[in-house]
Amino acid sequence: MSKYASGKYAYGISDRSGFRYRLRDMRQEWNGLLVGKDEFEEKHPQLFPIRVRPDGQALRKARPEITLDQERIIQYGFNPVGFSDPLNLFDINNLVANGLVGSVTIGGDATSIDTETDTDTDADSLPTATLTGFGIAASVGTVTISTSSELAATYTVTVVGGNPSNHPYYNFGSSNKFAINGSTATADVNLSLNEGSTYRFDQSDSSNIGHPLRFSTTANGTHGGGSEYTTGVTTNGTPGYAGAYTQIEIASGAPTLYYYCTNHSGMGAQINT
Repeated sequence: MSKYASGKYAYGISDRSGFRYRLRDMRQEWNGLLVGKDEFEEKHPQLFPIRVRPDGQALRKARPEITLDQERIIQYGFNPVGFSDPLNLFDINNLVANGLVGSVTIGGDATSIDTETDTDTDADSLPTATLTGFGIAASVGTVTISTSSELAATYTVTVVGGNPSNHPYYNFGSSNKFAINGSTATADVNLSLNEGSTYRFDQSDSSNIGHPLRFSTTANGTHGGGSEYTTGVTTNGTPGYAGAYTQIEIASGAPTLYYYCTNHSGMGAQINT
């Protein structure tokens, strides 16, 4: 097979300029022209074909704006019973759980229960509770609402010495007397309380140390031969220290009551109901 000569001494004529160059120094351009090395030109980038790629038509994992109502019903996380699909992306077949609740007891103050049918906080007209927002179909056997009436008033109790002459037990029993809201006057210490309402006697003042306040249906309480009245009565703490109080919810049909000191005679007064 024949082969080309080495062209060691050969010359060639440029296809562009017509100048003579050593053949082995000449270069071929992209268009096939054989030119001198000082004439050689690279192919201009604009002569290359333009690569056209299609524009993206959709976003991956897009999060479009939704309404406030839709945001409230989106469930973020796994829900074994079913899930909410506000965007209608899936054919949902939510499970429905059926159960039986034997007894439900709701405790708390009457004013903390939101009702639609009754906003009265008196104990003689307790509100009703409505259970909503449950994702189950249930049969409720008994719903019991245990409430305590809203505090109608809080009385600050202090102990005043020196046998104050304006107290109803002046010159009777102990020289110390219970004062209500700073007064020992008969008109201030004899109280009128409403049935169905709750009243607190605050004994956190240090003057109450050793003077527990209680109630009785007998004047002067146990010192007058009576017994302690405990219906609707709760106590907290130790008299004379922070947080101490005696509280009473006046029952319907309650008799005339008297408050007294369990340790000393002649310190209390009367409660009209």
